Amino acid sequence: MPDENKGEVRWLPQPEDQDYPSAAGYLSLLESDDVVSSIVASLRVAPIQHRKAKDILRAARLVLLPKDNAHVASDLKKIKEGKKLSPILMIKGDLARGIPAQVADGYHRVCASYYTDENTDIPVKLADAPR
Repeated sequence: MPDENKGEVRWLPQPEDQDYPSAAGYLSLLESDDVVSSIVASLRVAPIQHRKAKDILRAARLVLLPKDNAHVASDLKKIKEGKKLSPILMIKGDLARGIPAQVADGYHRVCASYYTDENTDIPVKLADAPR
């Protein structure tokens, strides 16, 4: 049950423009520029899907950041104030090969949402991983 003092997580209908370059910056640590450009283009046109906060963290094999992390705390404050958060940008993992999903942009927002309610439905744009 969510803590009534935390507020309900509200979401923008689409990711903010700056989320795509942020995703590209992160992904450039993992892939070539050509592959990153292709992934980001796929993210831009991907439909919004909804996934639970707990499932996003598990699929990406990410730890839950602490509430006092500066970015998580900032997002928790936005939630409490009723401000809308930007949807998450993700790349699908590969279960057969043991490759986790990647949160290309929005890790802190996922963590803040989890603290509000681990079953929070988070809007996600999901791209396929390069093969």
